[in-house]
Amino acid sequence: MKITGITYLKVSVVYFVIGILLGMYMSMNHDYDLGSVHAHVNLLGWASFALAGVIYWLFPKGAASFLGVLQFWTHMIGFPVMMVALAMVVKGNAAFERITALGAILVTVSVLLFAVNVFLNVRPEHGARK
Repeated sequence: MKITGITYLKVSVVYFVIGILLGMYMSMNHDYDLGSVHAHVNLLGWASFALAGVIYWLFPKGAASFLGVLQFWTHMIGFPVMMVALAMVVKGNAAFERITALGAILVTVSVLLFAVNVFLNVRPEHGARK
């Protein structure tokens, strides 16, 4: 799979829909226990991935780099694991705490990879839009 800024944007829209549906579910059921999951899905899933997509659309070398691909996959694996496990913990199943931590570690690695990638590959001479 070729990773591009558009790939990031499409994934971010999926997380946006999930975040909105989760918020609607909580509101309809007057059950706000999953508020932290809802916030994480909207921030780390929708907003952060959308911003990365815009940056990588403007600077496609970053998305196509090894760091861009590695960052994409660590986020794509870690984030859903973290969110599902966090939901389980919030709903009272403490056995999922370590799985939440594993997902969070992968997401943290993804953010660090993104930061390094931006510093290495986001430069005026690498931009698609000059």
